[in-house]
Amino acid sequence: MSNISLGKQGESIAKRYLISKGYKFITSNWRFGHKEIDIIFEVLNCIVFVEVKTRSDLYIDPDLCISDKKQKTLINAANSYINLYDIDKEVRFDVVLVGIKDNTVKINHIEDAFYPTL
Repeated sequence: MSNISLGKQGESIAKRYLISKGYKFITSNWRFGHKEIDIIFEVLNCIVFVEVKTRSDLYIDPDLCISDKKQKTLINAANSYINLYDIDKEVRFDVVLVGIKDNTVKINHIEDAFYPTL
């Protein structure tokens, strides 16, 4: 399986998982210029920007998944989204780690995975 198809499969799994937890789906693969947010949800009057990381292994070290540079890119994209749609809600950044091996799927949902720095 290519990295692109693995990533799309992981995003689909993460989307279904979060919907099953009561999250309201807004959009996926939202782009602003070269910036992209994997999935955007709303839950409890909060906009949740979700980064999905998929691996063809069941163990994923959360500390290795989202670099400082990637965090800054996601924060900038989120700011663009907030400004474009005039969002006046709380904002949160979550990470969903999806491990796929054979017919086994492991999901690790990290709420408030990181915070924007001032």
